[in-house]
Amino acid sequence: MATAPPDIHTTITDPNRHPHTAKPTGRYLFTLSLAALGVVYGDIGTSPLYAMRECFHGPHAIAATPANVMGVLSLVFWSLILVISGKYLTFVLSADNRGEGGILALTALATPIKILSKSERWSLVILGIFGAALLYGDGMITPAISVLSAVEGLNVATPIFARYVIPITIIILIGLFLIQSRGTAGIGKIFGPVTLIYFATLTVLGVTQIVQHPDVLAAVNPVYAINFFAANGFAGYFILGTVVLVITGGESLYVDLGHFGRRPIRIVWFTIVLPALLINYFGQGALLIADPATAENPFYLLAPSWALYPLVVLATFATVIASQAVISGAFSVTMQAVQLGFLPRMKIDHTSMTEFGQIYIPAVNWMLMVACIVLVIFFRSSSNLAAAYGIAVISTMTITSIMFTIVARERWGWNWLTAGALGGFFLIIDLAFLGANIVKIPDGGWFPLVAAVIIFTVMTTWKRGRRAVARLIVSNAHPIEQFVQDVASHSHPHVRVPGTAIFMNGNPSGTPPALMHNLNHNYVLHERVILLTAKTQQVPHVEEADRTRVDTLGNGFWRLTVNYGFMEDPDIPKVLENLNDPNLKLDPQKVTYFLGRESLIVTKKVVDMALWREKLFVSMARNATSATSYFCLPPNQVVELGSQVEI
Repeated sequence: MATAPPDIHTTITDPNRHPHTAKPTGRYLFTLSLAALGVVYGDIGTSPLYAMRECFHGPHAIAATPANVMGVLSLVFWSLILVISGKYLTFVLSADNRGEGGILALTALATPIKILSKSERWSLVILGIFGAALLYGDGMITPAISVLSAVEGLNVATPIFARYVIPITIIILIGLFLIQSRGTAGIGKIFGPVTLIYFATLTVLGVTQIVQHPDVLAAVNPVYAINFFAANGFAGYFILGTVVLVITGGESLYVDLGHFGRRPIRIVWFTIVLPALLINYFGQGALLIADPATAENPFYLLAPSWALYPLVVLATFATVIASQAVISGAFSVTMQAVQLGFLPRMKIDHTSMTEFGQIYIPAVNWMLMVACIVLVIFFRSSSNLAAAYGIAVISTMTITSIMFTIVARERWGWNWLTAGALGGFFLIIDLAFLGANIVKIPDGGWFPLVAAVIIFTVMTTWKRGRRAVARLIVSNAHPIEQFVQDVASHSHPHVRVPGTAIFMNGNPSGTPPALMHNLNHNYVLHERVILLTAKTQQVPHVEEADRTRVDTLGNGFWRLTVNYGFMEDPDIPKVLENLNDPNLKLDPQKVTYFLGRESLIVTKKVVDMALWREKLFVSMARNATSATSYFCLPPNQVVELGSQVEI
């Protein structure tokens, strides 16, 4: 494990490389919007396949009476308007961290605020990390429930297919994860037009029923929702645990902000997605009022019998797209966690030359694939999975409301009354949904919570372990200024040889252990010695003017500080190539990189970590991507010098 912390680098020359730096227009806006439709809104767009069914046919269902149907429709309407259109599209999407979204980006905005004490800041970080961990649980369940619910449409046509539903679902899921390496851009170009057809189909299916029963449109009146709660009591309240299925894509669209930008996401929602969803939900409601027996699967029963098989095929494609939203979101969250030091280095591939946020992480991809397949085999039906679905997302939504309130007050300068009133309003809605989801825990809701706790434990263990190692290295480090003076006075016997040596140094004030080992054992120093420290800033991208800083230490020694954002990609040779300092001209092909590799030994020296956590940390450290690969260093120019560190 190299001593330098995990940091990254990218060079930005074209403003269109990031959809946030300039407002996309014309054909570029159309292309981004179509791709966003195929990636960002797949998750929330497939909720009609199972949301209404679970309200009236699932394990916590209520009777499909006209009054109940109208009440649920009113809840669905106002959930989409208040939570998605209001909270996320209007407000939360504006809380971007230099164009990047998601719970970690929001946490990075909230935590540096000066009025916060150290304990308050750390509490917010922990809260944000747990919210990010919850998103992985959602990323496991969404592909499983979406694809399974689509394939189950075959049962509506004939029970002959019942035995094939699970095998077909697993095959589709494997295919979905196999194509992830093509990248979000490629997938978006393929799925965008298909999703457009899918939303058009949702609209047509809904309209056919609404024109026959137009009275159903009266459910936009919130009085129907109020009367529903009054008539059904606790049973009515707990139905919110199922209604939450209509908004489960909200957090995913915020995470995917960095992929497409705010403008395309908003345009697509208000012009295509929201109208199509509302029309289809109201169409299903009209069908249920006319024939309560259709509660078994109101989505597929909207279609005439001749259109059933084509609809199953289209819905299956749409659910594959739905899965893409949370998968790409998991990639984004993972990259941010790596750069912020909550996960070990791992291989991250950038899949687009024009949109930086579009990435592929093989390790996360295969983990999600295995989890999805296990969930399908274990739960065996979308109704069973629905019990596990929603609690993870609404928990993250609740954390988002808290973070947003802090950002609105301290970053945007809102007064506490305005920020508190808006944040409190959103929090009341979130807590209502969260409370209603509590009853799901025994029926499967435990799974995303357990998954989140495991991932949270991994992330916090890595953070604490890295801090412990850093403290030990710093405590044993020789001050660099003193070392340079010792070299100048020849206190250390050595020979200066031609060339440039770069020592990766996680502690700017200390002497890199690799430098000390090289001098003590080889008695050699290069003519030019550069101590390179890579730092991750709490912003997604660092301006090129702020990328590097060069300090002359004297006697042939320089300190080079390289700054990165937490959404940037590592490439140290590229930094050296673009280094513009008259006193330090370098040829990246003629330098030698010296890396320190610590062999960690588990002891009881770290008093604030349990022994099992130390062992977990050591295991993760051993499996982390090498610093050579992570920083894009040429392997034939790298020398690694090892040392033992007891933790």
